[in-house]
This record gives sequence, structure tokens and C-alpha cells, in this order.
Amino acid sequence: MRSPTVVIIFLSIMMALDYYFFLAIKAVSQTASPKTKFIIGAVYWGITILAVIGFMLFVFTDPAVMGKKPRTYLFAFIVGLFLAKLIAMLFFLTDDLRRAVQWTAGKAFPNNSNPEKMVSEPISRSVFLSWLGIAAGGTLFSSLIYGFTNKYNYEIKRIKLAYANLPAAFKGLKIVHISDIHSGSLLDIKAVEIGVEKILKEKADLILFTGDLVNDKATEMELLQDVFARLKAPMGVYSTLGNHDYGDYVQWPIEGISKTQNLENLKQVHANIGWKLLMNEHVVLERNNEQIAILGIENWGAKGRFPKYGKMNEAYAGTEKYPFKILLSHDPSHWEAEVITLYKDVDLMLSGHTHGMQFGVEIPGFKWSPVQYMYKQWAGLYETDQQKLYVNRGFGFLGYPGRVGVLPEITVIELV
Repeated sequence: MRSPTVVIIFLSIMMALDYYFFLAIKAVSQTASPKTKFIIGAVYWGITILAVIGFMLFVFTDPAVMGKKPRTYLFAFIVGLFLAKLIAMLFFLTDDLRRAVQWTAGKAFPNNSNPEKMVSEPISRSVFLSWLGIAAGGTLFSSLIYGFTNKYNYEIKRIKLAYANLPAAFKGLKIVHISDIHSGSLLDIKAVEIGVEKILKEKADLILFTGDLVNDKATEMELLQDVFARLKAPMGVYSTLGNHDYGDYVQWPIEGISKTQNLENLKQVHANIGWKLLMNEHVVLERNNEQIAILGIENWGAKGRFPKYGKMNEAYAGTEKYPFKILLSHDPSHWEAEVITLYKDVDLMLSGHTHGMQFGVEIPGFKWSPVQYMYKQWAGLYETDQQKLYVNRGFGFLGYPGRVGVLPEITVIELV
């Protein structure tokens, strides 16, 4: 993105959108006084210029110049403003399409009965559609700003899952499922501690984590190791890796550390905080002489360019004899791509990855997020025959430092 050509192209697009948006503002303020129009224009272009300056600072300065937190919010503000204007464009384009059709019809079928109107005149913008576009964009932008306050608003989702083949000794087993911590984004340690306290208050028998402990680097966990090391459960804490844990999205080496060493360091972090990291393997849990298997694979994604490091065949080997199996697999696209077709005796798969896009609508009987157009299974419970998948909405956040409509999640599962 630091290429001057790319930056110039992006800035040109931004300015074109800004001018187009301003035409709608002029339409809705056409009856205002000259002084009011001047103030409106000054405020609008003042915010636009600040956004451009902010964009330039973000692109051309070293991360240490402003610090991580200011840069994160600056990026979110610029992107939010850009997206809000894009949404508004849908209404403005509809209005322009109406005007084009009306102008073309006037040319093709002139009103000969009124020669005075045969002179081609510009067709004014619709004040209604202009207001509607501004309102839609403003609502989106306001929602994104409000979402900054929700990023640590941990929500506990409780669910009971019934299985006929669950061994009697494991009936009532209480599991806490968390995913996508993204420690590199978590800057408020006290807020994170509140989330960890909520988990501990559940007194779960078992804690399961389904990947993306970090954004890119193992060092992101340095300030949070003691916090997450507090997570303990009588039957253990088990974890697996997500796509971000491999460091695929940054250029190595960093501070003398290679990509391979970074992954080894991250594995050690799991060990340091007392989590058993499952790398294409399984463990057996026993209660009253009855057993179930917990399988964990490395990241395996069937969508986009997400990597397929996972080896399900290795994790599954030797589990055939156990009557009940839980699979930890970060990416929910693994469900339809492999699990329900090749491993029909996996009873429950736990995933994360999507974050519910950190943006959506969830009300009783209805849920929606843009992420559903890429992931069929993106949040909550899904069932295929006797097999079940639960997709956690994520404990942390990435990119956008907030949550709108889709809160950070702590899942409490009871097997019955």
C-alpha cells in the first residue's frame, strides 16, 4: 500500500467519492442561507481533509510514531468513513439512474404541446433520496463508532446439546468454548481480565480453545500470559491453531526471529500457560471407566486462500473405538468440506474464525452478517443428521476495534 501509485489511486477514489457525496449535501441544503451553506461545506471538507491527512500518516509513518492504539482507531475511523460513503452512494446512484431515465425519456418523447419545455433542462436531484443516502451512511458510521465501546463486552452464550451415544459418565459435562483471542489487538488488560473472570465463574469441567491466539507474532502474548494462565479446568484446557497463528500475514524475519521460530515460540506459549495444544492429534478423557476423545487439528480452510495445514486423518487415527468425539477445528468451512462427508462419527465440532465479522444483527429468530455470504456456518449452532457444529463469535477482535450487533463470546456448552 506504500507504493506512491497505489496511494494516489486510492486517494483519487476517496476524493471522487467525497465530491459525489457533497453533491447530495448540496441538494439537501439548497434552501439554507448562504452562511449555513458555507458552514456545512467547511465542516464537510474539513473532516475530509483530516481523513486524508490521517490516511497519509497511517501509510507513510512508522507504527512507533503514533503508537498502536491511536493507529488502530485512526484506521477504523478512515475505513468507517469510507464505508459509510460507499453505502450512501447506493442511494445517490439510484437517484442518478432515475434522472438519466427521466432525461432520456424527455429526449425520446418530447412534449410538443408545450414548446417552452422542449428546451433541455437539468433534472434536479431528489432531496428524499439524498437524505436517505446521508441517513444510511450516517447510521453506519455512527454504529461503527459506537461499536468501539463493545469490544470487551463479553457475552455468555449457553447451550445444551443432547446425544444418545454420550457415555453416562459424561452426561452433564460442562464445557467452556472460546476462540479467536487475537492478543495483539487486546490493549486493555483489565477488560480482558474481566472476561477471564467470567469464564472462571462458570466452573467448567473442560475448557476448549479453537485458534488464533495471536494476530501474527508470539510476542503479542507477553503481557497477557499471566492473565490466560489463570484459565484452569478439572479435565484440562485444550487448544488448537488458527490461520493467524502461523505468521502468514507478515514479512519475516522480525527482530531477528524467523517465521519457523515464531511458530515454535507460540507453541511454547500454549505450554507456558498450561494449555495442551493439539497438533493433528487426539487425547482421551476418562470418567468412571468411560471414555471420550478430543481431536484437534491445525488450521484447515476450504474458503479463499486460507491454508490447509490440518491433517484430520492423523488426528482421527485410533479414535474409532471411542463412542463420542469432539473435534477442535478453527475454520468452520472444514465442516462441510471434510467432517460430515468423511468423518460421520465426529459428534461435535467446535470452530471460530469468522468473528461474525464483528458486525451484524442478532435478534430472536433472525441473525444476519455480511460474513454469511462467504461462510454458510458463521455463528452459533448447526446440525447435519446427528452431527453438530458450533461456531464461536470470537473472544477478541481484529482490524476494526469494535463490535456492532455481534458481541465477543464465551460459549458454555452442557452435554446432556
